[in-house]
Amino acid sequence: MQPVSGTHCILDLYDCPYDILNNEAFIIDAIKQAAEKSQTHILDLSSQKFDPQGVTAVALLTESHLSIHTWPESGYAAADIFSCGRRANPETACSFLATHLKAQNYCIKTLNRGPIRPE
Repeated sequence: MQPVSGTHCILDLYDCPYDILNNEAFIIDAIKQAAEKSQTHILDLSSQKFDPQGVTAVALLTESHLSIHTWPESGYAAADIFSCGRRANPETACSFLATHLKAQNYCIKTLNRGPIRPE
């Protein structure tokens, strides 16, 4: 079998404060810090604040991508972190985001991604 091409973390954050999840600047800063802590490198970052609430932010990484979507009215955020770099650690980004967004509960699902073919 060929080696795994990357690690993909799916992060669900529950019971986060409304004011954090509805703050576009805070979410952008959270992505920047999560990328740094996970040893990934941002190439581009785009975000959108929605009316009446909610934020979506997506970072294009050298190693792949990191995104956060928030539903402040539900205290919920979904993050998606995919990294194909050998030094990158998306699980570290997940732990940071759970703490930084002050989630009372969270769930991380980690998937190994890549071509697996019989030899």
